[in-house]
Amino acid sequence: TNSAVWTCGFDFGDNIIMSSTDKQMGYQCFVSFFDLRDPSQMDNNEPYVKIPCNDSKITSAFWGPWGECIITSHESGKLNQYSAKSGEVLVNGKEHLRQINDIQLSRDVTMFVTASKDNTAKIFDSTTLEHQKTFWTEHPVNSAALSPNYDHVVLGGGQETMDFEASFFHLAFEEEFGRVKGNFGLINSFAFHPDGKSYSSGGEDGYVCIHYFYLQYFEFEF
Repeated sequence: TNSAVWTCGFDFGDNIIMSSTDKQMGYQCFVSFFDLRDPSQMDNNEPYVKIPCNDSKITSAFWGPWGECIITSHESGKLNQYSAKSGEVLVNGKEHLRQINDIQLSRDVTMFVTASKDNTAKIFDSTTLEHQKTFWTEHPVNSAALSPNYDHVVLGGGQETMDFEASFFHLAFEEEFGRVKGNFGLINSFAFHPDGKSYSSGGEDGYVCIHYFYLQYFEFEF
């Protein structure tokens, strides 16, 4: 590619890979789809679909329900749903006021959470991109993740020297119920373990912290 690859991912059948490039050095952002069952596409660097993103570069992307589309977040705060067959925009929306830094799917792929510089994380329907929930913080949100077992959302980011805590919100009530310290720098990413008994956070300090929940967490009732 002519610029850095910003996102990439396999479809659910591991046959198609999508990637998006950065908008830099005079090159615009593109989304490309390669079918691995056709080796010539990779050998000749000729994707079967290539979508130019003229308005705002893609910051994050993942495959949507049934592997028929991808969902992308943008520097402008916009969300797009692109067809993996034709490349056309199926659905779009803009609920964030500033850049979306991260988007992560729920375990059942029915919804996803966004993390934005506008100090919020939001829940959206994966099929319609309908906005469902909002979680407010005092600082920009770099990453957010959904628990696979509970109606819990972990999010964090920060911009000051003291903003290194992970905040936990109840998914349904949109209220914060706990904070956890760990990293010594701004938090850039979160991921729950598939069993829901722990989560990991990656920070500007170069460390990945693995946090195991105490028994009280599993007994907690909001």
